Amino acid sequence: MTAPHDQSITWLALHLVEGLGPVACARLLARFEGPEEIFSATLTELKAAGVRGDAARNIKARVFRADPETEWRRAGRCGARILSLGDPGYPALLREIHDPPVILYARGRDLPAGGRFISVVGSRSATRYGIRVAERIGRELGRSGIGVVSGLALGVDSAAHRGCLAGRGFTVAVLGTGIDVAYPRSNRHLFREIEKHGLILSEFPLGTPPEPWNFPVRNRIISGISRGVVVVEAARKSGSLITASQALEQGREVFAVPGSIDSAKSGGTHFLIKQGAKLVEGVKDILEELHPSEGPYEGMEVSEDGTLAGLDEDERRIFQIVGPYPQQMDEIVRASGMEPGRVAGLLLRLELKGRVTQLAGNRFVR
Repeated sequence: MTAPHDQSITWLALHLVEGLGPVACARLLARFEGPEEIFSATLTELKAAGVRGDAARNIKARVFRADPETEWRRAGRCGARILSLGDPGYPALLREIHDPPVILYARGRDLPAGGRFISVVGSRSATRYGIRVAERIGRELGRSGIGVVSGLALGVDSAAHRGCLAGRGFTVAVLGTGIDVAYPRSNRHLFREIEKHGLILSEFPLGTPPEPWNFPVRNRIISGISRGVVVVEAARKSGSLITASQALEQGREVFAVPGSIDSAKSGGTHFLIKQGAKLVEGVKDILEELHPSEGPYEGMEVSEDGTLAGLDEDERRIFQIVGPYPQQMDEIVRASGMEPGRVAGLLLRLELKGRVTQLAGNRFVR
């Protein structure tokens, strides 16, 4: 019997064969029982399984992108472990897609057994509205026992991770770099927090830099782990829409958050809604779609705006007038029917409580 360490090294070796991608690996694993049988197969057998000639020759000659033994030891030194397709800790839903990664590098806690996940993705240069919504969705999903998957990018991804952690949920970050590369550097603290309380995954060899073509590749993992994908903000041509497209191909649900018709960053989400994506105004819309026969999800702590707690009646009134898009002080005064001095005082209190922000030109936004 092959030792567990040797089995893992063999899976890692298959993953590291030069020129062999996940689709070709899936073809091989559909024909052979495992990596040992693949490495023992003849060149003719490998080609018959649908592998290109150069990749088949690299399997036989054991031509790797990195030495498997050295890669294994390096992973251990940086606190990572290797999850193969044959490992019980490998994400179950991810196994079902047509091109699952042969191995995943993992840092952090083990994936909860039976855990359910929703991906939350969107623009890197998100608006204040997008950040607030992503944080709220992440927090409320976490509170309701649903994990959040995203890509650790700036903007919506980071906000969703932070929200889930704030809701004491389990969040998974899927990298477009090696597992030892915290990117972007400004997210190093968030990287460490996710490693401590959640899970970080990558299919890329150690030291892989943030090359642009890595990110569309990793997006299939983000959607593949999840039961559905929520797009918060996205332009018509964006990586988030690639993730949504892959989710549809994988048989996952697609959700989209509407935004301002004047914002280019809402163009992608509105396009998805027109194409049949479920419109999301709150987490209940997500949970009802996933559990249509269960009614309110057990243990939910969801409020429609998630931000009114701790405000008195007048503060709530002003807060609801301010809304997610910037408004002039004069507009707020007219809508409230209050004296300007009273409104100014309430806005100051809301700002001190972190509920609104004053922008240039005497404008306010949540």
